[in-house]
Amino acid sequence: MPFIPQTKSLHWTFHAHDKMRFYGLSESRVRRVLHSPKRIEEGVAPKTIAFMQPSSIKTTIGGSAASNKREETWTQEIWVMVEDKKGQRKVISAWRYPGKTKPRDSASIQLMRQAYREYKSSPK
Repeated sequence: MPFIPQTKSLHWTFHAHDKMRFYGLSESRVRRVLHSPKRIEEGVAPKTIAFMQPSSIKTTIGGSAASNKREETWTQEIWVMVEDKKGQRKVISAWRYPGKTKPRDSASIQLMRQAYREYKSSPK
């Protein structure tokens, strides 16, 4: 019998609900992004994970007739940022990005973390 991992319960923040309302995202659409993301990255805030899924994918056949290479393109992405805790997944934010993002490298993640730390430590 295969091992089926136990799912974590979702906790929605007020900020996440506000952003979902602003961008026209439903809870079921956000759950779909979490369950089948196209890309997963480390979040900007500490101990967070960002999930991405295109809003709709268009498949085109490109190249020469012999290769028949399929290319996926999209014009919008849906991003969801979560924080995992023991037995619970907290949905912090969800948004639509108008375009196609490039995967981040580790150097840019370090720069964003440094900027976040500086912002966090600055007097308000």
